[in-house]
Amino acid sequence: MKINKRTKTIKTIKIDIDKCNGCRACEVICSSFHAAPKYSSNNPARSRIRVIREPIRDVYVPVYAGDYVVAECAGRDKYTIDGKEYDECSFCRASCPSRDLFKEPDSGLPLKCDMCEGEDEPLCVKWCMVDALTVEERQEAVGEAEEVRDEIEIGIGLESLVNRFGIDKVVDLVAQLSKTK
Repeated sequence: MKINKRTKTIKTIKIDIDKCNGCRACEVICSSFHAAPKYSSNNPARSRIRVIREPIRDVYVPVYAGDYVVAECAGRDKYTIDGKEYDECSFCRASCPSRDLFKEPDSGLPLKCDMCEGEDEPLCVKWCMVDALTVEERQEAVGEAEEVRDEIEIGIGLESLVNRFGIDKVVDLVAQLSKTK
C-alpha cells in the first residue's frame, strides 16, 4: 500500500545584506499594504519587515516578522559586525514578551509576515530595487505537527483578543462572522 504524502510550497524571503542600501522601501510598502483599508496610510509600526541600521558603518540588515513565541529566549549572545556589537534580539524574527518590535501598535497582537497574501510575490521583494530581498521556494511534506501548530497559533491570537476585548465581545464577533460565511 502506497501512502501519498501531501506537500506544500514554502516561500521564504532571502536577505542579502551586502546589497541592502537602507532605503526602507520594504517597510513603507509593507505598512501601506497592511493598513486598514489597504494603502490608506503608512505607519512603519505596522510593517512586518524592519531595517536594522548601523549608520556609522553604513550597514543595513532587513529582518522580517516570524512566529510568535510565548517565552523569552534564554540566549543573549552578542554579535560584532564591523566593530559594532549587537545583541541577539536585534536580528531575531520572533515576536516575544520581551520586546515590542513586531507587535500591532493598536491591539498589541503579534505581527507575522504573511508574504502579502493574495499578491503574486511579497511586495517588499517587488519594491526592493537593489535585489537585497528575493523569494525562495521549496516543497515540504505536510504533517500532523503543522496542523497542531496552526491550532496553537489560532489559540494565541484568540487569547490575545480575549485579553484585550473580553470573551463576550470575541464570542459575539465569531458568531457574527459565522453567519456571514
